[in-house]
Amino acid sequence: MAPLKAGDKFPSDVKFDWVPITDSDPTNCGRPQEYDASKQWAGKKVVLVSVPGAFTPGCQAFHLPPYISNRAKLSEKGVDIVAFIAYNDAWVMNAWGKVNKVTNDDVLFLGDTKSKFAENHAWTMGERNGRWAIVIEKDGSISYAEKEPGQGVTVSGAEAVLSKI
Repeated sequence: MAPLKAGDKFPSDVKFDWVPITDSDPTNCGRPQEYDASKQWAGKKVVLVSVPGAFTPGCQAFHLPPYISNRAKLSEKGVDIVAFIAYNDAWVMNAWGKVNKVTNDDVLFLGDTKSKFAENHAWTMGERNGRWAIVIEKDGSISYAEKEPGQGVTVSGAEAVLSKI
């Protein structure tokens, strides 16, 4: 299947693994749940960001922090949710959010276990998720979809996405 691109509709059957953040202790493990993104994101503007792995040096240092620090600016541009996905399971993604002091549901950490979504609808990097960003509008259309051309964070970073929405 070809990767999603601007102008496409977000698929109606997208599900991820999720453990809601209910406290700040990364050693507390909740029970994984299915997160029905297609249903939960209906009528919302979403920035979906994919990284190869939680806690990896580039993702931890350069990809995630600017999204957290620019969350208010993204909200001003109408973004309801920023969702990070990675190859990791829901527990690791939950811990990644907690370690980065995310305490609410407007930044989500979702497991794309075994890169199922990335394989079917986006880009992979070997067996893992690729590094990319997609903006899903309130009507379900995709207005931005860019994959990193190399190892850096240029087209999928918070500043790049902010400049396009």
